[in-house]
Amino acid sequence: MSGSIIGKNFSIATWGESHGKALGVVVDGCPAGVPLIVDDIQKDLDRRKPGQSPFSSPRKENDQVDILSGVFEGFTTGTPISLVLYNTNQRPYDYTETSKIFRPGHSDYTYNMKYGFRDYRGGGRSSGRETAARVAAGAVAKKILSEFGIQITAYTLSIGDVVIDRNKFDREEIYRNYLAMPDKEAVARAEALLYKRKEAEDSAGGVVECIVEGMPAGVGEPVFEKLDAALAKAIFSIGAIKGFEIGSGFDAARKPGSDNNDNYRYDKEGRLTKLSNHGGGIAGGISDGFPIVFKAAFKPTPSIHASQKTVDMEGNNVEVQIEGRHDPIIVPRGVIVVEAMTAITLVDYLFQRVLSRIDLIKKAYN
Repeated sequence: MSGSIIGKNFSIATWGESHGKALGVVVDGCPAGVPLIVDDIQKDLDRRKPGQSPFSSPRKENDQVDILSGVFEGFTTGTPISLVLYNTNQRPYDYTETSKIFRPGHSDYTYNMKYGFRDYRGGGRSSGRETAARVAAGAVAKKILSEFGIQITAYTLSIGDVVIDRNKFDREEIYRNYLAMPDKEAVARAEALLYKRKEAEDSAGGVVECIVEGMPAGVGEPVFEKLDAALAKAIFSIGAIKGFEIGSGFDAARKPGSDNNDNYRYDKEGRLTKLSNHGGGIAGGISDGFPIVFKAAFKPTPSIHASQKTVDMEGNNVEVQIEGRHDPIIVPRGVIVVEAMTAITLVDYLFQRVLSRIDLIKKAYN
């Protein structure tokens, strides 16, 4: 199996290659009656597309989405939604020089060992360009979540060793700068770092933080299908991800239980509150109704022009300088991909929630 499908009650199947004719996704399980037009999807794709800043690939792709099925007169029909994005700026010849070698940091070697064959044009299915299809599907999932007042906000927490100051957090700033950082002073420092990396023909990584607000309590499963496990799987399916932590994450391992436990209280109106959120909004694999907070670590872009040591398919030790159009950092464009995979997972589990209790099934049926 190629592993190109994720989700049970709400599933997506992506297809296409980086330098093929097109990329696309089929969304299955979307209920009928959800308002959906091209602009709902396009605005998210515009946040991901390349060529928009000094710190993204100069490849020019408009990433104009076309809805082929599953939508009629501005509403979903309940049948599979098929979305396509045509590649209009392919340059497969950029990869001729690397067609017989294994690029460091890429999946060339492992891909070849699995299939005995690989699409060397930008990595084919393993290219970061595949995430455009995920973002399109994620936009559909976000429309469903909006019906329940659930909002997802992801942003760049850090680039290299530059970390935002949470005391200067400005949500609107995320959408005003190329780096999707909510702290404009950190933006300036991060830009300086990235220009240095570009000058050295090198790259940078970073961390994306994601906050989900409005998620009701009781969503998730207690054993193998935990909500936090599902989110981890979805986020780790993004090619550049090398780390995931929810709530306090690895910091929890250094704390005593008295510090890490989230204490409960009732407020004056009798509503349940928490005095902290070290659990990140999930306990026992099930949402607790408070904000879900997690972080995802992106590795530095592996395609760099600086000379690197590798081997070729004939068994020779060689050195390579990777040519072509590549991002010196992929974190800012990865922000919307994190949002998309989060949305897809949450919708899948919201639908599963209805099946967990007979009273909810009766309510839905009636």
